[in-house]
Parts: sequence; C-alpha cells; structure tokens
Amino acid sequence: MSRLAVPSSRPVPAPADQITFTDRLRINFRWVLNPAVELLYRVGIHPNQLTLAGVLGSVAAAILVSQGFFSWGGLVMLLTGPVDALDGALARRRGEAQDFGAFVDSVTDRYSELAVYAGLLWVAQLRGEQVLTMAVYFAAIGSALVSYVRARAQSLGFESKGGWFSRVERFLILSVCLLISQPLLGAGLIAIGANFTALQRIWYVRKMAKSQ
Repeated sequence: MSRLAVPSSRPVPAPADQITFTDRLRINFRWVLNPAVELLYRVGIHPNQLTLAGVLGSVAAAILVSQGFFSWGGLVMLLTGPVDALDGALARRRGEAQDFGAFVDSVTDRYSELAVYAGLLWVAQLRGEQVLTMAVYFAAIGSALVSYVRARAQSLGFESKGGWFSRVERFLILSVCLLISQPLLGAGLIAIGANFTALQRIWYVRKMAKSQ
C-alpha cells in the first residue's frame, strides 16, 4: 500500500505558498469582522441562522439569474455572500463544537455555489446559448473539483487549500460579472481558473507526498 493510501493522524500543514486570498481577507478585515461577530453574539444570532441566510440568498440569486435578471442576481449575491464569513467565527465566539458545524458549512457552500450555476444553465438553455452552457458546465466541474481535491487530500493526511480560484475568488468574479450583465465572462473565467486551481492543489499534494 502506498503512503498516500494511509491517512496520518493530523494533516500535514500547508506550505506558505498555500496562503489563500480568503486567508488574507480574514487577516486584513479583522477590524470589521470581529466587531460584527461580537454584535451578532450579543443579539443572540445563531451561526446556523447565518448559514441559512447565505443559502437562501444564493437560491434567490439563482432564481433571478434563471429569469435573465443578471444584475439583480449579482447584487443579491454581493449583499448576502459576506454572511458566509461570519458563521464560523460566530460559532467560535459562542464556544460551540466546530467539527460538525464546519462540515455543514462546507456542504451548504457547495449547494449555494451550484445553485447559481443551475440558474445560469437554465437561462442558457432557454436562450439556446451553447457557449454559455458549456462555460457554466465546466465552471461547475472546476468548482466541485477544487473542493473535492482538498477534501480528498485531507482524508489522506495532507492540507491542500491553495490555488488561484478558491471559493471567495469564484464568488467575487461571478457576482461582479453578473452585476455588469456579463455571465459568459464570469463563467468562462471560472471554468478556466477553477480547473487550473484543482490541478494546482493536486500538485501541492504531490510535493508534500514526495517530501515525506
């Protein structure tokens, strides 16, 4: 059995080059996030409520997008998306168990992202826009693979979270492109960038495996 087939008790720490855009945002915007988390804690908001709000926001955006209201869909994404950065921090502030909460948050993130792609596929099919259909299809594949590669790596004892197009980058690109009514641009960028990111993460795992 190869080394990759046996998970270690703790994941191998990610190299410095795997510091993500998301990590940098959390560090640079602590002065905003920390007071927001404290306010939510004091008023009694539960982390699951934030998670649900994020999912509902994505579903609302997907419905708008499916009807061709791209700008409105992008605006809803931009308004509701930031709550995703608060639920985990709020759970930590409340001192609650985090393993299952992190698991649920990760799963709902996938549903939220794929819901918007479903909306785009719907409108692309209605309009007969085959290029947009294929761009969304490969964007969805890439987005799923980025998450899968990291999850699979962790199950084998490695951490692989780097790359250019993590979820925050994909969220910003898609929401902004929808806001300016350029869904093909957003889907096309993600189709290329997300699949490349999956390959980057595979390469990270290969380097860590060889270094052991």
